[in-house]
Amino acid sequence: MTQNTLGIDFGTSNSAAGIAVNGKAYLVDIEPGQKTIPTAIFFDFDARKTVFGTQANRALMAGLEGRYMRALKSILGTSLMHEKRRYLGESLSFVDIIARILTRIKTRAEDACHQRFDYALSGRPVHFHSDNAARDAQALADLTECYLRAGFKGVDFMFEPEAAALAANPAGDENTVHLIVDIGGGTSDFTLFRKASGGIDILASHGVRIGGTDFDRSISFDHVMPELGRGAEIKNAMGAGTLIAPNRLFYDLATWQMIPFLYTPEVLQEVAHLRQQAVKPQLFGRLFDVLESQLGHDVAFAVEAGKIAANKSGGGGGNINLSIVEKGLQVALGQDMLTASLADHMGAIKAGVLDTLKAAEIGATQVGSVIFVGGSSLIEDVQTLMAEMFPQACVHQTEAFTAVVDGLALAATARNRG
Repeated sequence: MTQNTLGIDFGTSNSAAGIAVNGKAYLVDIEPGQKTIPTAIFFDFDARKTVFGTQANRALMAGLEGRYMRALKSILGTSLMHEKRRYLGESLSFVDIIARILTRIKTRAEDACHQRFDYALSGRPVHFHSDNAARDAQALADLTECYLRAGFKGVDFMFEPEAAALAANPAGDENTVHLIVDIGGGTSDFTLFRKASGGIDILASHGVRIGGTDFDRSISFDHVMPELGRGAEIKNAMGAGTLIAPNRLFYDLATWQMIPFLYTPEVLQEVAHLRQQAVKPQLFGRLFDVLESQLGHDVAFAVEAGKIAANKSGGGGGNINLSIVEKGLQVALGQDMLTASLADHMGAIKAGVLDTLKAAEIGATQVGSVIFVGGSSLIEDVQTLMAEMFPQACVHQTEAFTAVVDGLALAATARNRG
């Protein structure tokens, strides 16, 4: 790849693109005045048009009739990617839908830079699926196909934490070991590196399939879904006693990318039956209203906002505002509750860091600095964990939302020169 290469960070939650100008990353405005955009799409059924990014979020919040999608990166490598569904009269797969998002990014970048980009250097997690090698490989094949359908002649990939390392330029000499902790929307990735003449020396990279959307799902499942019937008793239709409502519905409703699949007559019929048999039918009445009115993503946004507020409260906690579901409905979210919901995820992140250290054959005490990347690295539990693991290391908060695309922009331009 030698000419006209655009660096693209296609993220689970947000995306960005850029090139280097005079040795510095230049990020294009994918939207007016915005260097990053939500990786979201909305099919507007009334206007018969498709909108992206912030406009997609606004369409959802305005209650427009249509279909909203987010966190599509998490579907890569699954059988869902190639299933066809009809949107606005077209039969589309998720490959087609992601390709349209990438086409939007490509077009905006070409307009901003007054040149054509035939090739892309895309960020990718170290592992899309850290526990399934076949699915991991399929995810890369899927994303490659998305770029080609978007009009690129070719695409190369760079591990996201290694791109962030390239852009970081931390303090210290060539003997200092630095650790990138990149907690994104769908994955957590780690790179150990040293500075080197003309660049960086990568010691090891590793990743796990845990990210901010998983944090949101756990918070929603633990604290919001009980208000919609999770864990509630259902009368046994075959005799005396009660059963507990099945978790599957609630797990999917708490999962960003699975929400659109719940808006079917069959699911509504199932929830109506649960409401009829429930000991507390009002809970399932709420669930029915959420699904019938297609408010699943509104609830997910409320959970995300509550998580951010609780994290910023300095330990005071906050609330998840569910007034969109029922007037006055609030769910408390204290810092202790947040920590409890994220405990398993913190354990997986810790294990991922330890595996990275093992791969590099170095000890924790040899790490001189920890560099946080990605919006979810701002979570207090993540930062507390790293402080416990590396108490002697300096901590740096780089450009959390743009470090990866900054590195991709620099690397893409270096390839152009090649």
